[in-house]
Amino acid sequence: MTSSNRIKLSTMMFLEFFIWGAWFVTLGTFLVKDLNASGTQTSLAYLTQSIGAIIAPFIIGLIADRYFSAQKILGVLHIAGSILLWVASSAVGFDGFFPIIVVYMIVYMPTLALVNSVSFRQMANPAKEFPPIRVLGTIGWIVAGVIIGYLNWEQANQLSLTFKMASGASAILGVLSFFLPATPPVKRSGKVTVNEVLGLDALRLLKNKSYLLFFLSSIAICIPLAFYYNFTNLYLNEAGMKSAAAIQALGQVSETVFMLLIPVFFLKLGVKKMLAIGMLAWVLRYLFFSFGNVDANYWMLIMGIVLHGVCYDFFFVTGQIYTDALAGERFKSAAQGIITLATYGVGMMIGSLVSGPVVDAYITSEGHDWHIIWLIPAAIAAVVMLLFIIYFKDNNKQPQGIHESINEQR
Repeated sequence: MTSSNRIKLSTMMFLEFFIWGAWFVTLGTFLVKDLNASGTQTSLAYLTQSIGAIIAPFIIGLIADRYFSAQKILGVLHIAGSILLWVASSAVGFDGFFPIIVVYMIVYMPTLALVNSVSFRQMANPAKEFPPIRVLGTIGWIVAGVIIGYLNWEQANQLSLTFKMASGASAILGVLSFFLPATPPVKRSGKVTVNEVLGLDALRLLKNKSYLLFFLSSIAICIPLAFYYNFTNLYLNEAGMKSAAAIQALGQVSETVFMLLIPVFFLKLGVKKMLAIGMLAWVLRYLFFSFGNVDANYWMLIMGIVLHGVCYDFFFVTGQIYTDALAGERFKSAAQGIITLATYGVGMMIGSLVSGPVVDAYITSEGHDWHIIWLIPAAIAAVVMLLFIIYFKDNNKQPQGIHESINEQR
């Protein structure tokens, strides 16, 4: 990969996740404090990412894998997203905000798979080359949180400005996308099938029993993940933590460190142990949140945040590389869309439908009974982890593509 392409892809990743982190982290607090939304309504707002993620594979399969260059579709989607985010910033009431964010997430979620597809198509050795580029996305998320904390938007009830900030970044990425490395559709011969057009041929990966279990585990582990995304910022603000969004960025700092170490961990641990450790980190995180506070147990809140590096990298980034290695050249984009569907789609949808009513059920005169609330996702993550460890049979085996590429680093 040339230095020019590496810079372009790194900038793409930075902006991609800066946009998301700029408004998504504080969305729960914005909805409850600014729009007087309930826990169930907050979960419905977060549910929109699942709607977008479920539609994403069809957009990717129809457009990026067969008909149009992925980087051009990325540009169109982000320009449209910029307009929608600006409109969302001035919405009045939850009923006015919700339909806008539904459309926005249908536009945004396919871009998560597209940036991976654009990146992987430029790489001869994804396991070695992808983490240093993907880590710029994490840094983008960190920068967004630090800006929000520095400008004191949470305490000043100015979180509507987060949508305008994200809108500006989306416009920049939309224009930049047209200058990214060319990622044309893969040339194919033979008759076009409906499954191929819709990207459903990537589902053949599920014939691999190990991958099928990983796929199902991805769905299940995202149920407790929804609790974290939907309510952590609200929880930390109710607990009395100052500049909560900025402190939450410590999770992305941790993510940055562990992402750069992924190649080393692959060699030492293998796929199964990497995924299992990632799930164990989710259990520990929620236990820290359950028993933490801003007084004597403040360190537990910090540990719960810092564990994000292990939670995300060991499971989700490992899963993306695992998926890419198994998919082969023909279905790379569609395969990334399918795993996006499993995690941010089906899993997060179920999690959002569960987490909102749970949070509403434990409302107190002072806010919420977070001790009980966090024990619920901890229990769910523990069950998923145990079932995965028992039934996933690959042990330390790695897909051949991963094994070969990591050996090149020795």
